[in-house]
Amino acid sequence: MKKAERAVISLTDKSGIEGFAKELEALGIEILSTGGTAKKMRESGIAVKDVSEFTGFPEMLDGRVKTLHPKVHGGILAQKTNPDHVAQMKQHGLEAIDIVAVNLYAFEKTVADPSCTLGNAIENIDIGGPTMLRSSAKNFQDVTVIVDPADYPTVIAELKEHGHTTLKTRFRLAVKVFELTSTYDTTIAAWLNKVDVDSDPYFK
Repeated sequence: MKKAERAVISLTDKSGIEGFAKELEALGIEILSTGGTAKKMRESGIAVKDVSEFTGFPEMLDGRVKTLHPKVHGGILAQKTNPDHVAQMKQHGLEAIDIVAVNLYAFEKTVADPSCTLGNAIENIDIGGPTMLRSSAKNFQDVTVIVDPADYPTVIAELKEHGHTTLKTRFRLAVKVFELTSTYDTTIAAWLNKVDVDSDPYFK
């Protein structure tokens, strides 16, 4: 398997990100990011390319659309050993994304506030994050996906040793993704089910 070349990092929980990103940078891995995550890494002197620069398309709709782009998901979902996929990547100018470190908008924390409105809750439903995570986990054959900062050391150790992570590690990390996204969606559905559509101001 070829050496990892490119990572997307977009985090709500940014704990440990400076050390992790510095290790990636030292390994020659290009880092793509958005918003506050990019700002935090740049403040630590880490070179970061904005996702909007990578895609050639600006963030828009109050941040609702940032990573939902073929250059991101094509780079993640392409099977790097499939000649047809490789040819299509070349045809459409897609570059491989090998590492995805993402965690999600803190919906549960948001709705724990008794004053949280339905409108505020809706704006804290993450779309791009789960989409990138599911894409990455589906393609664990080629992509290392990280949702837990506790996995940073393992990933870095394997990158240093092999240039990429092992298939077993990528599979284990992919399982974590589906556990997380399943819980995330269940939490959202449970909270929305408690909304009284007959009395909530949102429906007036």
